[in-house]
Amino acid sequence: MTPLSVIWDPDPVAISIGSLEIAWYGISWSLALLAASWIFARMVKREGLDPDITISGFMYGAIATIVGARLGHCLFYEPQEYFLHPFMSDFPWIKLLDIRGGGLASHGAAIGLLVGLWLFARKWKVPYIWILDRVAVMVPLSGALVRLGNLMNSEIYGEATSLPWGFVFVRNGETLPMHPTQIYEALAYLAIFFLLAHLYWRTKLAEQKRGVIFGLFLILLFAVRFAIESIKLPQEDWEMGLALNMGQMLSIPFIVAGGAILLWAWRRPAQLYKNMPLAGGQPGKGVKKR
Repeated sequence: MTPLSVIWDPDPVAISIGSLEIAWYGISWSLALLAASWIFARMVKREGLDPDITISGFMYGAIATIVGARLGHCLFYEPQEYFLHPFMSDFPWIKLLDIRGGGLASHGAAIGLLVGLWLFARKWKVPYIWILDRVAVMVPLSGALVRLGNLMNSEIYGEATSLPWGFVFVRNGETLPMHPTQIYEALAYLAIFFLLAHLYWRTKLAEQKRGVIFGLFLILLFAVRFAIESIKLPQEDWEMGLALNMGQMLSIPFIVAGGAILLWAWRRPAQLYKNMPLAGGQPGKGVKKR
């Protein structure tokens, strides 16, 4: 053990009142969803749109993200436990819905969110790429908060390291310092958030170049995920020995899609949004200018 390593052994339960326990991980998810809702509300107000969009967007986004994250974990990381059953009567429906007792996968959350936002765009009759560009700004901040929840759970960390900031995850029986990949990801996601927030609030990309922010988001966030996954310990035994783990394999399509979207968006002529649902309930001619 290196002298400067961090001995890490926090209680994953933040608040305990009788039989009621509130975990840090649950708090991190709640803060992630609230932060996203607050940022989206500011965007809606800034653009002079119907404020009811905020509540609707939060409901669609939150439900789709959580459902997608849970289903993604079951499908990508534990298919033999949940889906590979010879008879439907054996399907563990209760365990599939047990968020507190099971895992959540960020790639599944991303897929679920994309589906939920598509449904939201249809309901409000707004361009799909409009909501994708704006949600792309808030997702990295939410992701950073969730990774801090993983840190409090002493989970999803990296291999052994001799670096002075290695964490000894005592709760998991570790005796050597390990890469605190939760912190690496959280810091990287924060950097992406500040970059995309600058592009949204300080430039006209979101108004005139549809898809540029979303394309950048996909490339940057999943490239970071791909890189950091290379030093993470396998989450499941079947991943051991693979050239790429499941997190890396799932990141590649998002990176490729981001490159294609960015190229498509950058080559399109500048174009303002029209017929957006403005405050007051009437469709407007375009996004409110700064």
